[in-house]
This record gives sequence, C-alpha cells and structure tokens, in this order.
Amino acid sequence: MIQAPEHIKTIKPYIPGKPLKELERELGIRDSIKLASNENPLGPSPLAIKSLRKGLRDINRYPDGSCYYLKNALAEQSGLSPEEIIVGNGSNEIIELAVRTFLSPGEEAIMGHPSFIVYSMIVQAAQGKNVIVPLKNHRHDLDAMASGITEKTKIIFIASPNNPTGTIHTKREMDSFMKKVPEGILVIVDEAYYEYVVSSDYADCMNYCKESRDILILRTFSKIYGLAALRIGYGFAKNSIISEMNKVRQPFNVNYLAQTAALAALEDENHITKTRKINERGKKYLFRELKAMNINFIPTEANFIYIMFEDNRAFQIYNDLLKRGIIVRPMGPREIRVTIGLPRENKRLVETLKTVMRNV
Repeated sequence: MIQAPEHIKTIKPYIPGKPLKELERELGIRDSIKLASNENPLGPSPLAIKSLRKGLRDINRYPDGSCYYLKNALAEQSGLSPEEIIVGNGSNEIIELAVRTFLSPGEEAIMGHPSFIVYSMIVQAAQGKNVIVPLKNHRHDLDAMASGITEKTKIIFIASPNNPTGTIHTKREMDSFMKKVPEGILVIVDEAYYEYVVSSDYADCMNYCKESRDILILRTFSKIYGLAALRIGYGFAKNSIISEMNKVRQPFNVNYLAQTAALAALEDENHITKTRKINERGKKYLFRELKAMNINFIPTEANFIYIMFEDNRAFQIYNDLLKRGIIVRPMGPREIRVTIGLPRENKRLVETLKTVMRNV
C-alpha cells in the first residue's frame, strides 16, 4: 500500500465545520446562526451579485488567466503596477505559491502562535521547518521573531490583524522589525482583515512594498467584500517576487465568476462603509456586554473577538452554544473566537451566552 512521506503524514489537517443544514438536522434545531468563520454577515455587494448573474452566460469559456481587469483595478487603487500584483484562489493559494517558490526543504519559516494555522501546514508540506514564536500580550513578538532569524530563515509570517486575536502592529513596531530583517528573507504580512482596522497607529506595510523591500502583502475578497464562497485573494509585492511566483502558479487558477464579482465589489464603496459601521457597532455592543458578564476578551481590530475563560470550559461552552443554535469557533481549552454579526445575531449570542454561563 502506498504511503505518504513522514512530513505529510504528520500534518494536522484543518478541520472545517459541518454544513449548517447538517448541524441543524443532527441537533434538531432551526434558525441557527454562524459566528465561526469571520464572514461578512451582510453578504456580498449587490453589484457583485448583479455581475454574477450576468457572468453566468459566459461560463463555457476559460477565465482570464492573467486577471487583467482585476489587477488593473487593484493597481489603480493601490498605486502599484499590475506587475506587482498576484491574484489567487483565496489568499491561501498565494501563501502556498510563496512557500513553493521561495522555501527549499530544510529551510525555516518563522511564525507566531496562535495565528493562522495554514502557515505551518503549508511549510511542513514543503518540507520546511516551522519556527514557532509564542505571542506576547496576544500580539506577535516581533523582537523574538527577529532574534529567531538564522542563516536558514527564508520566510517570516506576520498576520495583522492577527487571527485569532484581532491584534495589530504599529508603524513604529514594523519599522523597527523590518530594519532587523536581512535581505533575502521574505516577510509575508497577512492583512486579510485590513479593511476593518480603525486604529490610526496601524502599520501601512504598502510603503515597504513601494520601497522594493522583500515583502509580500496578502489581502482577500473573502472577508469585508463577502465573497468567501468564490475563493479569491490577492497579494502585493515587487515585480521580481511576483514574476517568480507566477512560474509555479497554475493556469486559470482564479475562476471567471470570482474575478467578475471581485471587480464589481471593488466599486461598491457604500457596501464597504455599511459593513464597517455594522462591525463597529457590534464590536462596541459585545465589548460592553462581555465586560458586564466579567468575561475576558482581547480588544479587536477585526470582525471577530477572541474570548478567554478562567478555566478549561471553552469546549463545554462551545457545545452548549451549538445546541442552542449558535456556532462559534473553539480555539483551545479556555478560548473561543466569535465573529461579530448583525445586531440581532449579537443580541442572541449575548442572551444565550448568559444562559450557558449560568448553567456552567
């Protein structure tokens, strides 16, 4: 019987949640709400939906393999050239392309923990070595990450805002960190939740890109744009980095409908503004209610909240919420992550959490 090599066999796979309808059938519940995957509760832009309906007529044709129109729109928005942009089947694919392009077997990638699990999975699959640096005060410990650089280091992952903690890094912190990173190391800054940030201290990493530093900035249409099911993300980097990644990118990696919807979503500023306002209102409401319940949490700059309990009851609380039709994401024995939803969803979460906490 054929066997996978050891570096593949020992990967801990990402375990997705069950479909909503299946969970409702199994648990005998209805009208459940999903607050587990950091999706936009408003859904996609009406302009994106309109473009999808129109685009259905052309799905017999292969998509534009270069994402020409989308890259030009992103270039105009960002101030970069189309040659400094790569589009992928979600930002996950761009992470994989970067690792496959720049990391050889035995070389190292530095990343924080807890952070996005996909980083370590892809590095291990490429026979690289994961160098894990624990977070400090729920934020990437940039000093420790810089100290961990060796001659084998090839990639450094930084999520800002970080998933699952929702924390960011300031311009001063990133400037200091980037000065410590030698040439020849690719810094991948994952900004999947970039559009939700309201802090004026947030580091603008695009400046490093425009300075031709060895940096790759990741963004996505899955979160604030509400196109998670279409799987489309993008990255910014200097031309020499993008051109190498394009050598390992599969032809037609981004489907036509995803490109069409993303292009339309970029034009709908009203939808983005409305989404931000709902998220900010929901954030303030949940902060206030969690404080009133004496539940610890990390102030977030994203569209989710990292909640921490004083003892090992996170999985019990997760299951009790699930039985009552509320799906959140367990992150450990003491932690859950909750997506900020619509006002009625946030209110239902708070009321249900109060009941669950009393029972626990």
